[in-house]
Amino acid sequence: MQLTRSVLYLPASNPRAIEKARGLNADAVILDLEDAVAPDAKVEARQAAIEALSAGGFGGQVGVRVNGLDTRWGADDLTALCVHKPDFVVAPKIESPEAVREVAARLPGGVALWIMVETPLSVLRLDQIAGAGAPLAALVLGINDFAERMNLVLDADREPMKPWLAAVVAAARGHGLLAIDGVVNATDDADRLRTECLQGRAFGFDGKSLIHPAQIDAANAAFSPSPEEVARAREVVAAFAAADAEGKGAIRVGYRMVERLHLDAAHRLLVRHEAASTPPTVRPI
Repeated sequence: MQLTRSVLYLPASNPRAIEKARGLNADAVILDLEDAVAPDAKVEARQAAIEALSAGGFGGQVGVRVNGLDTRWGADDLTALCVHKPDFVVAPKIESPEAVREVAARLPGGVALWIMVETPLSVLRLDQIAGAGAPLAALVLGINDFAERMNLVLDADREPMKPWLAAVVAAARGHGLLAIDGVVNATDDADRLRTECLQGRAFGFDGKSLIHPAQIDAANAAFSPSPEEVARAREVVAAFAAADAEGKGAIRVGYRMVERLHLDAAHRLLVRHEAASTPPTVRPI
């Protein structure tokens, strides 16, 4: 199982950050060609991303966030990635299933597509966008753009965002996709980061977008099963494996009744726990 608890954005134009990322325990890194790169550095950043992909050496998945196809860089970004393929490509500001398919048609085989949900239109069309089909694999919530366009005022509780947090996860689950929560801009506010990570986990997200290496450990911890959850999952699995549970759809485990849907959930949680407990395999440079 490939985890996505911590998804770290890196400006592709920053070679020092990319080199440092090879030693980090992020589940995924995204070499950013879009928001983190100034217009006059786009071409240089693209070449740097290609060189980083070619060199390898990352422990987790590696993606590239390209510029939109409505910009003068987007098409060339995607063409360049046909040779040195990342694990996934992140497409920004997607607002329709047609836009998903337009990007998908330019991807080489074996490359997954993650798309940014970051505009009012994108959240209003979530079901259609999420149902656009392969190779779409993940919905990534773009908090900054969405909040700015909606005129939202957000604190750590993100009260105005709660309907959209739930909507993004529902669309992802309904179509078998990953759901990645948005970033915390205050990189020195550990309490806010932890609060948002735990909130994202509670809403059902698979992980958190990050903008600084110092945020990785908090995301990994929040989106990993806790020891208590692991113990409860093992208890459910053991109870259904007992001879007196054979053929039953619901049984009592401790103080609660559990059904086979809880057994399925327990198995999924234990798979995540195993993946979270296994050190990543670093790809050779």
